[in-house]
Amino acid sequence: MTEFLPALVNALGWTLLHFIWQGSLIALALGLLLTLMGHRHIRSRYACSYAALLVCLIVPARELYLHLNASATGRDMQVLSEMLVYPVWNSNGMMSISDWLETHMHDIVMMWLVCVMLLALRMSAGLLWIGTYASPRRSKPDLGWQARTDQLSQQFQIQGRVVLRIADDLSTPLAVGIFRPMILLPSAMLGGMPVELLEMLMAHELAHIKRHDYLLNLVQTAIEMLLFYHPAVWWISKQIRNDREEIADEFAARVTGEPRRLALALSELANLQFTTPQLAQAAHGGNLMSRIKRLVKPEVSTVNWRAAVAILGITTSCLAVYAQANTPAVPADISQQAMDAAKMANERNGDKRPVIDFRDCRPQYPRAALRREEAGVVQLSVLIASEGQILKARVDRSTGFPDLDSAVVTALEGCAAKAVPGQVNGKNAMLWTKVQFVWKLN
Repeated sequence: MTEFLPALVNALGWTLLHFIWQGSLIALALGLLLTLMGHRHIRSRYACSYAALLVCLIVPARELYLHLNASATGRDMQVLSEMLVYPVWNSNGMMSISDWLETHMHDIVMMWLVCVMLLALRMSAGLLWIGTYASPRRSKPDLGWQARTDQLSQQFQIQGRVVLRIADDLSTPLAVGIFRPMILLPSAMLGGMPVELLEMLMAHELAHIKRHDYLLNLVQTAIEMLLFYHPAVWWISKQIRNDREEIADEFAARVTGEPRRLALALSELANLQFTTPQLAQAAHGGNLMSRIKRLVKPEVSTVNWRAAVAILGITTSCLAVYAQANTPAVPADISQQAMDAAKMANERNGDKRPVIDFRDCRPQYPRAALRREEAGVVQLSVLIASEGQILKARVDRSTGFPDLDSAVVTALEGCAAKAVPGQVNGKNAMLWTKVQFVWKLN
């Protein structure tokens, strides 16, 4: 035992030092792979990033085994250590870097061990903090929201019951638990956010539960704890957490069929302040603006250029059939022709312009704009289909505040209600119309 402990310390120390260059190579390889994949293949990106993090654990474990095995069999690995650390001698015969590290290896390992213990205490405290929310003193049940949770759980086909509890000291919904999953809903949001938007945030948390992200996140946190000293590990973890949130968004949007509503919910969430531990799966995780953009305007997946040549004809045909089946036939220069038709309608007596009722498409006042006391009038041009669907909205004259302008455009383009279509020569036609919306503080 007395001989094994120094050998273990020496082996562990060299393992930690070797991981400096090993982790850098893993991160470099992952960075090149993610660059080639782009931002569209989100599930593949997530799988590669998580695999890279597991490799970051496997490689040091193998290195430690090799060092211990070499020590047990009497083989010398100091030569390899010196080759990788680059021995340097000066003219006075001072010790090399590897010899210096060998001398101070005990101190290096002890510093690492102390930091790991502190991080482990922090992780344990976080788990205990989350666990206290199951207590009636920290949270309470709500029959109405529990019924909504049960209904959403059936949509996600989650086995077992997901418990919902209301907490006063949270600012964002959380999904916690492995065998007995639980969603914690902030009481402040019950009155401060529309019910349909809050339900979308709950759907996001249910997506995490369905994918067992809480367990995967605990494994990830444990690896971060052991390899805390390497920036590459934290960079890889950041990629994982960002991609995990976008996958949960994608999952929730697919199950509920409401991507724009989820984007609006995240937009409301972006205006709040958060202090949530990373051990829990929170709806505000990742890059919120990137997630909102992806939901509102998802990017089309690209293929390799060689494969693109082979499937271009099939893809074009499928898109053409899909477009004809789901959208009215629209010429390529739709905007110009629509504006010409609108001009014609203005010149003819008896023709009607489209009418939009903002009571059906009323935008929500952005919280950030309310805090900054922003107000004003925005003027827009809106394209209305002959059947009354709102196809497009663009700002002609801004309020001077981007949040207010964007809120009106989002509300109009995401509005499910139909407008009264305009007419040309007595027949419904696709036309542009001018509207304005007044933002004013009460």
